[in-house]
Amino acid sequence: MPRLSRCAAVLVLPLALLGTSCGTPEPKTEIELRDVESYWAVDPAVGDTQFLAPVVRFRLVNKAARSRSIQAMATFRRKGEGPSWSSAWQQASPLPDGKPLPSGQSVLVVLKPEGEGRYTYAGAPEAMFQHAEFKDVTAEVFVRVGSSGWTKFADVETERRLGSRAVDAFK
Repeated sequence: MPRLSRCAAVLVLPLALLGTSCGTPEPKTEIELRDVESYWAVDPAVGDTQFLAPVVRFRLVNKAARSRSIQAMATFRRKGEGPSWSSAWQQASPLPDGKPLPSGQSVLVVLKPEGEGRYTYAGAPEAMFQHAEFKDVTAEVFVRVGSSGWTKFADVETERRLGSRAVDAFK
């Protein structure tokens, strides 16, 4: 092999290997969404104003051999309306203790808008579901892994119920 070809091989091979190991991750290959549900939560009152907010709750499972930064986002839309009503975002990994999410392990994600995207009401929160101006809400769930773009994982209808079904299991 000529000297120039050997030098080129020595320089090109590590760069080629580096390119394959640093590619943009595919979120649907590396992450699995489980136990998805959407419901309403009663937020703390501010004075006489009470708030009802949509929530989407799910588990993210790390299917990858290694852990990367994982972020989750939900966009909430009122039915019959085009633009987003509100959104919520959460850093899923690294975990709150700073450790990465190990392969095969899951983390609970609960996304609820703060501020915009909540109904205000007076009286019992369940009565809000019967109000003439109440509109049902859908949530679009997106996940980003490492340097990937946001990838849509689910469309979820927000049930007309207060609280998670998971809480009902403990009753």
